[in-house]
This record gives sequence, C-alpha cells and structure tokens, in this order.
Amino acid sequence: MLSVRLQSRPRSKVALNLRVVRRATLSTWLPVPEIRHDKVETFRKTAFLPSLPAKVPIGTFQVIPAALKWFGESRNKFNSSYLGQFAGHMIPLELTRHLLPVDAKVNTISFQRAEAPFNIFLGWAAQANGDTPERLYVAQAPLNRLPKPLQDDLPTPELVATAGRGDVYDASVWLGVAPTYTPLHRDPNPNLYLQLAGRKVVRLLEPGFGQTVFAAVQAELGRQHSSKFRGEEMMKGEERRLLEAKIWLDKPAENQEKFAGLETTVEADEYLFIPTGWWHSVKSIGTGCTASVGEPRLWAAFLTLITLYL
Repeated sequence: MLSVRLQSRPRSKVALNLRVVRRATLSTWLPVPEIRHDKVETFRKTAFLPSLPAKVPIGTFQVIPAALKWFGESRNKFNSSYLGQFAGHMIPLELTRHLLPVDAKVNTISFQRAEAPFNIFLGWAAQANGDTPERLYVAQAPLNRLPKPLQDDLPTPELVATAGRGDVYDASVWLGVAPTYTPLHRDPNPNLYLQLAGRKVVRLLEPGFGQTVFAAVQAELGRQHSSKFRGEEMMKGEERRLLEAKIWLDKPAENQEKFAGLETTVEADEYLFIPTGWWHSVKSIGTGCTASVGEPRLWAAFLTLITLYL
C-alpha cells in the first residue's frame, strides 16, 4: 500500500519526515501530510526534495484581500456589488449540461468552452444551487488577464514576497458553485493551490500509479491518447465516466486496478502543494460558491528561496 510515515522531532527541528512506500493494494486513500510551519526549510525537506504533496493549513499565511472582497461575509456567495464592477470583462467559461438520462449507457453530459462576459457567470451564480442542471465554471482564468484591481486582490504571500522573486506568470483562477468536478489529470509544473472559498476534496496519485490508471482507461476506450495533452474528451463522455469511477468509487469492481493514493479536504485559506507529475482529481463539497487559485508564481518564489539552502 501507499503509506506516509511521520516521525516526531522537537519543534525547533524539522517537523515531519515523510517516506512513501508503494505496494499493490485495494484502493486506499491516505491523508496528505500537513506542514504546520511557514519556514522554507521545513517545506524543502518535507515536500520539495522528496517531491511529495503537502497541505499548508489555515493560519500559516495571512488572509489575502480576495478572500475578504470577492465574497459575502460567510464566503458562501460571490460579492456581486464588488465583482459586478467588472461585469463586461471577458472570461473563459465552461458550460456543462446534465441531460435527462434516456438509457444508462448513453452519455448524459454535454460540455462546451467559450469566452463570455463576467456578468453571465455572476448572474448564473446568484441563482444557482446544487440541483441546477446547467453548470457554469470559470476555469483557468489567467490572473494576468483579469482587471488590475482583481490582480491586486491576489498578492504573493508575505513569506515569498519579501525573500523571493514573486514572479507573476501562469497563475489561474477557478470560480464556481458547488458541486464542481475536475477529472484526473496531471500538470506540467509544480503548483501551490490556494482555496479562497468553499471546500474541495482532492485525490492524488503518484506519477507511476496515475499513468497506470490513465492507461487502463485508454485501453477500455480502445485508444492510446497522450497523457501530456488532454482536451475536452476528459470532460465528457465515456472517458469522464471511467475516470470518475476509478478515482471516486471507493468499492472498486473485481477487475478494477488496485492502487493507493492520497486525499485531503482543502478548506478556505489553505494551500496544497502538488509536485510535478502527480495526478489529481478535484470535487467541491458542501453548498454555495467555491473559488481557488493555482499559483505557479508562488512556486517560482519558493524555488528562489529553496536555492538559498542548497
């Protein structure tokens, strides 16, 4: 199985010592280790060098302005009076329609991507709930293409802003209303993922296990698509159904691949570090709005700091 071993040390020393062991097992989801310290040396030894996922819990960094300005007091709804100032700004939207099933074997999900004014999403989000059949999702909206005030609401945390470059590139924003879902995939770069509002469950597979699961899905579909270049096929149809079944059904069928992985629930103001090549799938839970930002720019700053210790 996949096991994460933690060794306690005095608080003045490095807090965690992680080792991952791989064995064939039934599908098992172990918790992502937490780094309860804002020192770069802790991050370097427990996450960066071994290339392991890690969660940075609430209170490690200061709350950023977006968390206070983009949502209502409870962070359950978007703050339309503030975000409405940017109603005409064009953003990337994903539209998923859950159609009425006619036959269990027929795909009941349609998927489209398009650029649309921000007010289209804000109007939908104001009345949407978990039962709304048509789902809109602001997915991978580049931070550097947002209006300047919204960019300013997402500054680099103080730890990296004062000691690293704090480069701004490739950061993206996701906005939606629960439930939301992202199928199994992997990113080309390491990432620091910040949850702004709502809660998301993230399941992760190390590169070898993830490739095995992906290859099994491709074999069932009778094709050999590259895992490096993913398109809309993973968002709809049989590929989406198979990927979801393999990752989110906790009682696999007799002939399903055996694997182990990591799982965590990311709360508002928490960070999740996802190393290069780790496969992951994400589901929001609860009700109300959900928002997050993927921060390769924070990774660049961390990398600058880490080189000081090498």
